[in-house]
Amino acid sequence: MNVILFGATGMVGQGALREAILDPQVTRIVSIVRRATPPVAASAGGLDRSKVHEIVHPDMTSFAAIESELTDLDACLFCLGVTSAGLDEAAYTRITYDITMAAAETLARLNPQMTFVFVSGAGTDGTESGKSMWARVKGKTENALMRLPFKAVYAFRPGAIRARNGEISRTGSYRILYAVLAPLWILGDKISPKYFTSTDKLGRAMLRAARDGAPKKVLESADINALGA
Repeated sequence: MNVILFGATGMVGQGALREAILDPQVTRIVSIVRRATPPVAASAGGLDRSKVHEIVHPDMTSFAAIESELTDLDACLFCLGVTSAGLDEAAYTRITYDITMAAAETLARLNPQMTFVFVSGAGTDGTESGKSMWARVKGKTENALMRLPFKAVYAFRPGAIRARNGEISRTGSYRILYAVLAPLWILGDKISPKYFTSTDKLGRAMLRAARDGAPKKVLESADINALGA
């Protein structure tokens, strides 16, 4: 299976990349990043990255310049995203909706048999009409992706995510929160799968949905844990 990954530098993306590298059924990984991965980070964990082809592409709103490298792909793991804190709806939409759709529309045209797996979030508003700005934008993005002519589209809505293999969030406030609540994260991951998951389970679940399908189009934390067990 040939996989393309967006957001490999974020905590969720780091976990997905690790699981894709470890998966013997994944033969090629195309990782789209804005900036090259530093050598120290690339060698972290002692993983063999020989099947990872990293493409540095600063402009995530257009992929015309690299279309020749975006073919013969079976699955997309889309882990790119930001917190809505400090952003108005227009700015959050540009990052969450516009970038996602620019990538997805290009990939759907070049790889119509692709499965697209989008990491959304618990509480996403599929009606697009609720009071929460971020939830409306996420819902709008999910709905638009479902209309594209992919083989399949899955929206993953994880709640709290525990980093299992040294993955680090790019958001400073999240790093502090994870450090302070580490014991709760460990306990919650074990006893409350309805609200908690982990980076390794999430990564494995994304790959399994891409390869074998999933029982539903929208997966919450409990569904993710079952699929990624």
